Amino acid sequence: MPEALEFSFDGSAYSQSTSSNIDDCDYPEGGLKAWSVVLGAWCAMVPSMGLLNSLGALQAWTSTHQLKDYSESSIGWIYGAYTFFLFLGGAQFGHILDSHGPLYVIVPGSVGMVLSLIFLSLSEEYYQIFLSFSILGGISASTLFTPSVAAVGHWFNKRRGWATGIACTAGGVGGCIFPLIILFAAPKIGFAWSIRIIALICAVLCSVACLTVRTRLPPKKEKLSLEIGALGDIKYASASLGVFLVEFAVFVPITYIISYALDAGHGEQISYAILVFLNLGAIFGRYLPGIGADRIGRFNVMSANCLMCSTFTLILWLTGNLVDPRNLGTIISYAVIFGFFCGTAISIAPVCISQVCEIEDYGKRVGTTWTLVSIGTLIAIPIAGAIQQLNNGAYYGLIIFGGTLYLSLTLAFAISRGISGGWALRTKF
Repeated sequence: MPEALEFSFDGSAYSQSTSSNIDDCDYPEGGLKAWSVVLGAWCAMVPSMGLLNSLGALQAWTSTHQLKDYSESSIGWIYGAYTFFLFLGGAQFGHILDSHGPLYVIVPGSVGMVLSLIFLSLSEEYYQIFLSFSILGGISASTLFTPSVAAVGHWFNKRRGWATGIACTAGGVGGCIFPLIILFAAPKIGFAWSIRIIALICAVLCSVACLTVRTRLPPKKEKLSLEIGALGDIKYASASLGVFLVEFAVFVPITYIISYALDAGHGEQISYAILVFLNLGAIFGRYLPGIGADRIGRFNVMSANCLMCSTFTLILWLTGNLVDPRNLGTIISYAVIFGFFCGTAISIAPVCISQVCEIEDYGKRVGTTWTLVSIGTLIAIPIAGAIQQLNNGAYYGLIIFGGTLYLSLTLAFAISRGISGGWALRTKF
């Protein structure tokens, strides 16, 4: 259950409003087994979240090659559908983790992820890319992401934000490596073989994940459920709303930053490299805020990071677009800064859910949240593409859309923090 501490002005704790039903001593908080689970979760999330953070590279390539005759909105449905299926299976796969253990989801997910990339490498038509990448790839990614995040929560409590942040740096690492492979390998050996190289990397990493991801608590046999009734708990419902808005907003800049740079007249190499800069920032953004979140509160850190994303999107990126869209320094600066602050969205969001539920239900609750989130991720990218089309290809409307979303979710997390942990500014929650 939630842990909320209030601090005096000198930083010492003077009261604890709530406490966990499971003693902190029950969590190893480290050791070979615990850190091997973090390693396994990291290996599982390089393919799933790495590809998610590479959507900009895939969108830019396919829109100028295989799908060059399709509109931005139509292409957006492919990558929106990938995120939709990634999060849609959250409740089901989280439940399987809680009731049967991780191997029942990690193994089939690993096989499915590798097959989806092989099929993608053979795809030329819209429906082929949609079936191989969006549906098979998205569902497979879901089996790797949700159980891995939840498994880490079985081994850490006080340091859960830090441990989850370390595991989630995988998305940033994959988001750096995969676009670089496409950028440098595709022009020389073809897009198909560059995707097969990615498939080989994913096969090796998924093998490690199958051997190392383990849960600590005994299986909890229950009937499969989305736990929709849990939304009757205002604390869980408000936290889920915040996570919903986070995932709705985060993929707009990630998906369109390369197309923006190409439209501004920059070369293909530097434009693809901008996504790498964004993911480099995300690596540190997923690790460092996790340390701070464990010390000053997970909801506090989420609120602050969302505010920073909104500020830099509406000030730095929007201003740069209106004043001089060809200014490469502005684009790179925004990519690195936004990457750092948006990295928290993936790493700390599930930890926020863990603060408003019992750890035995963590897999199912975070899975239910991701299932609700899937609706937002399905429509966010196509909506952004439709806004761009409405503005005759200009990006200012898309940028305002993303910045406004971040501003709204800042308020959502601040309100959720007040409901769950208290309204006092000194509250650690």
